Amino acid sequence: MGKLIAFRLLFAVPQLLIVSLVAFSLTYLIPGSPAAAVLGAAATPESIAAVEAQMGLDRPPLERLAEWMGGLVTGDLGTSLRSGVPVTDLLAQRVPATLSLVLGGMVVALVVGVGAGVLTGTRPGTLVDRVLTGGTVVGMAMPEFWLGLLLTVVFVVQLGWIPVIAWTPLTADPVAWARGLVLPSITLGLAGAAIIARQTRAAMVKALSAPYTDTLTAAGVSRRRLVGVYGLKNALVPVLATTGITFAILIGASFVVEKVFATPGLGSLMLTSVIGQDFPVVQGVVLLTAVLVVAVNLLLDLGYGLVNPQARPQ
Repeated sequence: MGKLIAFRLLFAVPQLLIVSLVAFSLTYLIPGSPAAAVLGAAATPESIAAVEAQMGLDRPPLERLAEWMGGLVTGDLGTSLRSGVPVTDLLAQRVPATLSLVLGGMVVALVVGVGAGVLTGTRPGTLVDRVLTGGTVVGMAMPEFWLGLLLTVVFVVQLGWIPVIAWTPLTADPVAWARGLVLPSITLGLAGAAIIARQTRAAMVKALSAPYTDTLTAAGVSRRRLVGVYGLKNALVPVLATTGITFAILIGASFVVEKVFATPGLGSLMLTSVIGQDFPVVQGVVLLTAVLVVAVNLLLDLGYGLVNPQARPQ
């Protein structure tokens, strides 16, 4: 396992380097000038040039890139062009909400997805299999914002079970925090559950049709143990890979869900920063998102190595 950890960490370095270069380069594709966005409609070419010089935006791109990459080594992501607040402080304020939402969505995706996949994979061709498999198609096709609005109308407006502004920090009130995450987690997690369910079903059908299942059955192993221990363990190998992809999808979808449920996360920060052309904040959000995806996939790769010893480097 030590070799696997070292190999994955070494592979993560060029990934983050490429993402850093892309994040820095993409900001040059945004039309307009941050100085013009700060000054407003009354800005003149002279005032825009003066503010750009003050912000350091008139320097060559390679010089700015070298400065930004040097700051990354020390954990300095720069300062917001609009608020003057360090980007790391802005990210620290927004990360808890986004992580809470994404982790809640992953819990829903894994519990519902693996459960439905095991249920249908052990009963292929039955009515339950057909209904749930059809439901996964609907789940993958359903837009998150539409589902979120529907759940809000039913459970917030009509039933009044959850307040309109549901987000509460964990440190302020754990119960209110968990309660406020119910609808956003369901909204975010159902599409991921559909993806995981289909993958789990296919893996379970393949695992239970393998020759070793006949041997274990002949040896007197119960059906429950055959499914829960042997079949599910082998089915988790491809499911882990799907989980990594699902996590990346949920992070992107969480930006939309945050707007529906008024959650103060990275999504709203990213939107206001793009509109205001606050390049350092945009770069910080993109880089942080990439770090989260790489970190989760690293953990999943380690889990993959534990489940499947053949995946460990020799």
